[in-house]
Amino acid sequence: INRMGGKYIISLCFLDRARKAFLTGRSKSLEYRITQLKNLLRFVKERQMEISEGLKKDLRRSECGTPLYETLGLESEINLAVRNLKQWAAPRPVSKSMMTISDQVYIQPEPLGVVLVIGAWNYPWAVTIGPLVGAMAAGNAAVIKPSEVSSHTSKVMEDLLPLYLDKELYPVVTGGVTETQELLKQRFDHIFYTGNGTVAKIIMEAAAKHLTPTTLELGGKSPCYIDKNCDLSIACRRIAWGKYSNCGQTCIAPDYILCDPSMQDRVIEEIKKNIKEFYTEDPKKCQDYGRIINQRHFKRLMALLDGSTIAVGGENEESECYIGPTVLRDVKPDAKVMQEEIFGPLLPILTVSSADEAIKFINQREKPLALYIFSSDNKLIKRMIAETSSGGVLANDCLMHFSVTSLPFGGVGNSGMGHYHGKYGFDNLSHLRGCLIKQLKMEGVNKMRYPPHTADKLGWARFFILKHVDFGSLGRMALLALMAVFVAVILQVTDNYTHVKHFILNT
Repeated sequence: INRMGGKYIISLCFLDRARKAFLTGRSKSLEYRITQLKNLLRFVKERQMEISEGLKKDLRRSECGTPLYETLGLESEINLAVRNLKQWAAPRPVSKSMMTISDQVYIQPEPLGVVLVIGAWNYPWAVTIGPLVGAMAAGNAAVIKPSEVSSHTSKVMEDLLPLYLDKELYPVVTGGVTETQELLKQRFDHIFYTGNGTVAKIIMEAAAKHLTPTTLELGGKSPCYIDKNCDLSIACRRIAWGKYSNCGQTCIAPDYILCDPSMQDRVIEEIKKNIKEFYTEDPKKCQDYGRIINQRHFKRLMALLDGSTIAVGGENEESECYIGPTVLRDVKPDAKVMQEEIFGPLLPILTVSSADEAIKFINQREKPLALYIFSSDNKLIKRMIAETSSGGVLANDCLMHFSVTSLPFGGVGNSGMGHYHGKYGFDNLSHLRGCLIKQLKMEGVNKMRYPPHTADKLGWARFFILKHVDFGSLGRMALLALMAVFVAVILQVTDNYTHVKHFILNT
């Protein structure tokens, strides 16, 4: 990136190099992809100290918190891709019809091209390198744009990733808003963005000019409903962990609690008890309790407290971007804290009289990235799943669905579009190409589709297209023999159409 005449001009060499590198075809080789993924894994393992130091400077992440919330998940994701890549990338046979019984019919995953991955600052490794794993596994080139807000981590990526990865296929581009805007003017084959809805709209608008597909991993106000029928002590322990991890700066953190009025006081006491257990009497001095990313977000969060009653916490210090774990009681739906995603350590409690009211409250708002339900009543859990919509659902815990690579992770509506993790990330960043390979034989079967069109030919077309045959119960030779009969019959269709049709249908 060069500064010229007071304006930022982004050199497009990295994009040209990435596209040229992709066109060489080397990333299509499964062996090459696996080698690059193993190099990425080696980077994560060998550079733990640099990764941890960057996160400590950006978010005051503890030394043990770095692997727990960032790199262990990446190691798991990379290992899964390496282990299963040959299976994911192989042709996928599909079911056949009477029309395709003798043909090759399959889906062939193929790379899209050059993918732009725009990461976020809250978990900068998990949500930047995580999508990169899917892009690499799928055989794409990828331009990596870490968030400038987590500047120290961004610098680690810029300096160290090229030492391990093919720097032509996977360049790292740094910079702020101006640079990102210039980047979005270029044509990519897919854009994968993690962040907020406001920026997502800008990205979609830019992508539309090139008809570029996008994956948007956003957020929203993820509700947490606590049923009377549950172990409240365990529920509040898990909620406190999910809410205050990373100082509440988690896209799937429980944003607010819905519970019966009779439960509110005990919920507050249980969460207060767990805050003390997790972060001591003074969270400010606890190495496991982080900080707000910058003063702009600090001021935004402090403004959200206006008009709400603090039941627990509320301590803050702007110079350190510190806000202690906070619980708000008797919060009204029109309160300031309920008008946007909190993304910080403020936990409002709203009271509802029943599960019906909770479901209604949730459905009156934008679809969230996550829905949390705490209940021992499995019927109630299934009912809330059936009667609401969200990116994901987790009953009786928080955050943990993000770590399940056999589940797709992504939003719906305002909380995002598209998904990733495991095979879902591979498929999302692949083109699933439908393939049908026929032979220049058995032309008699095609007579029904060629002009002149007749009622007899239409009858045969209806039979071939609509007739269901359980191919699983028939051998291939029997099927081919049946096809031979059909060809012979069609050649004589004008002589005995009605007789043969009734005969076959009745056998």
